[in-house]
Amino acid sequence: MHKRRLMGVVIGIGLVVGLVAGIATVRPTASEAKTNAAVTQYQQWRKAYVAGSSQKYVKSNNGQGKTTALSEGQGYAMLAAVLAAKKGAKTQTTFNQFYKYYQSHRVSSKVPLMQWQQTKRSGKMTSKGSQKNSATDGDLDIAYALILADKQWGSRKTNYKKAAKSLIKAIKQKEINKTTYLPTMGNWATSSYDVSKLRTADLMTGYFKTFAKYTKDKTWNKVAKQSQVAVKKLSARHKTGLFPDFIFATKKSIKLKAVKPYTIESGTDNQVGYNACRVPWRLAQTYKISKDSVTKKALKKQLAFYNKKKKITAVYTVSGRAVNSYENTAFTAPVHVAAKTMGYKSLTKKTAKQLPKKIEKRNYFSATLQVVTALQ
Repeated sequence: MHKRRLMGVVIGIGLVVGLVAGIATVRPTASEAKTNAAVTQYQQWRKAYVAGSSQKYVKSNNGQGKTTALSEGQGYAMLAAVLAAKKGAKTQTTFNQFYKYYQSHRVSSKVPLMQWQQTKRSGKMTSKGSQKNSATDGDLDIAYALILADKQWGSRKTNYKKAAKSLIKAIKQKEINKTTYLPTMGNWATSSYDVSKLRTADLMTGYFKTFAKYTKDKTWNKVAKQSQVAVKKLSARHKTGLFPDFIFATKKSIKLKAVKPYTIESGTDNQVGYNACRVPWRLAQTYKISKDSVTKKALKKQLAFYNKKKKITAVYTVSGRAVNSYENTAFTAPVHVAAKTMGYKSLTKKTAKQLPKKIEKRNYFSATLQVVTALQ
């Protein structure tokens, strides 16, 4: 809970006013209160979703059927743990337990990408068949979290730096399109058709720029530059500036082509669904890291759209039509953190009112996004 109260006995004639029995209570500042609220939410989330003992993972099955875990969730967990540490929480032990689980579920000892899904079978979390493939978004968050861990705690006891560099190298080799230099969806994407599939929320330019500096590998500067080209073109496709869940991207010049529903994952493939809902957060992440003009322009265009809405609802067409009337935290939280990052005060207040005060207990994706964005 980490609520900080500074109490002390104050002696002196000039300091008597406002004291009771010589004890002064100093209340947390507004910024400290927000920090404490984010850490409190992290603790609530950990209690509801984190399982395992020496190796911890995030339960993604919402209490239904067999226990499952995703590399996506592991990335969020590691990111949340180190971000909570930056706000004063003691989370290194938990981070290391998340890290050990990742290590135990890599594609292989030579390929440190994480297997994208595990299911509890006979008391053990294991991957079978296509579950053994990787998912790029999870790997990117894990790599970035390891960099933050190295900066936060150092790498003398646990070599976060070595692990980060090894994973980043594998991502470059196995999850980056060699023509477009954009992220693919995973190591399974090897055909010309599969490598053209782009999950727009994977355009994490801030990460790519960080990878370039951290590894001294200039390839990542190219990945960052090409991702910015894609962001600029995606933003220009519609008046709303909204990105669809997926799009086809080909050629060095980044030629974009819309996908049809159910082409890649679901009926929202061509809409702002449960993949692209993360885009405002990812753009805000990048802006905080690099402060670049392309990201700023794209993010402000999306926020201008959301600012006109009475409330944020779940799923939009790229032209801006609300597909549903209900709310979902997975859509609200990313817009909230983006609005806060860019100083959109009215939108920040509006979205804050929509967010749950306590973490939802059977909604892994929404609850996890609320926590990780609150800690940003």
